[in-house]
Amino acid sequence: MPTRTPSIQSSLRSKLKRKASSFVQQPRFAKRWFPVLWILLGLSRLAILVFSFRRLAPHLGTPVGIASFIPLLTPTQEAKAAQIGQAVRLAARYTPWVSNCFPQAVTARLMLGVYRIPYSLYFGVMRDLERHEYKAHAWVATGRVAVTGGLGFNHFTVVGCYLSPRLQDQW
Repeated sequence: MPTRTPSIQSSLRSKLKRKASSFVQQPRFAKRWFPVLWILLGLSRLAILVFSFRRLAPHLGTPVGIASFIPLLTPTQEAKAAQIGQAVRLAARYTPWVSNCFPQAVTARLMLGVYRIPYSLYFGVMRDLERHEYKAHAWVATGRVAVTGGLGFNHFTVVGCYLSPRLQDQW
């Protein structure tokens, strides 16, 4: 009976070559931060699974209820926030665990804090009329940039907002 090992190895080699080529084409910022973001996504996911939301919430920022507050940024800050969002989304695609909107939002919040860029982290819900169920979503926005989670405002009703601690005095 013939073995399929050479075919599987060839397929795997081809896939790895394609992924390596794709990675090389990514922006330098995303490649530089990839290992750190990959680990941060894992730690964020672990924290979400291990700790209650009440224990996580103080680390997300200053709670402001359902207010929709988006800080204004300089063009340099906006460019960096867009780079952070792109890098977080790239790293999230390559994790073997679930890196959905919540871990991405937590990781983006951490990175924006590193670069001292003010942010708003939102939680929202929407009702799926076809399935008669609710869906939750988390996203981070700052300036004109939807850092992670896309344009959550278009589909989700905000049920909670956390601001960058640097914005607390302005609120």
